[in-house]
Amino acid sequence: MTAVLPVRRPGAAAQLPPAEDKRSAAGLAGKARHYVGLLAPWLVRGLVGLAVLTFALLAVGPHVLGYRTMTMLTASMAPEIDPGDVTIVTPIATSEVTEGMVITYHRPIEDHSLVTHRVISVETAPDGTVSVQTKGDANQAADPWTATLEGDTAYQVRAVIPELGHVIQALRAPVVTQALLYGAPALLVGWLLLTIWRPARDEEDET
Repeated sequence: MTAVLPVRRPGAAAQLPPAEDKRSAAGLAGKARHYVGLLAPWLVRGLVGLAVLTFALLAVGPHVLGYRTMTMLTASMAPEIDPGDVTIVTPIATSEVTEGMVITYHRPIEDHSLVTHRVISVETAPDGTVSVQTKGDANQAADPWTATLEGDTAYQVRAVIPELGHVIQALRAPVVTQALLYGAPALLVGWLLLTIWRPARDEEDET
């Protein structure tokens, strides 16, 4: 039996599949699943890595390395430290505090809340007590008090992490807390399922 094959004339357009042919749609769906399978594990890894890094920075590091983290609430030190930035402070001896340093201390008025400002003058009393006057970089005038640094230790700002305070505040929201509590395990299970399911899909595609 002789088979006759259709011959396409040079320059003629390729024949399109009939309208009911769903091969193109199936191909697009397959590609979409393929790309989702590639991106999903990396997305999960990124989220887990970010969570681990944040936990290590805020919970483990202060106990191991001795630093502290504090969130800036006001714009008094802008643009060096903006509201929502997290500062990393380390302890130094009060005798080492000098003009120009940015330190964190309890202000000596009202509720004695923490303030992070730049030192503009230092006075050391005969008994070794150190008093400082400070000023916010964005403020027009110096702080209206002279603060005596309590104890033998002061805290100097060593680094600033932009915007991390906003992330921490968002993570503390009840809705986000619940989502992380149940969502993180779900993402991990999904990642494991994708890892198991993906080789089978690759074999089917090759077939």
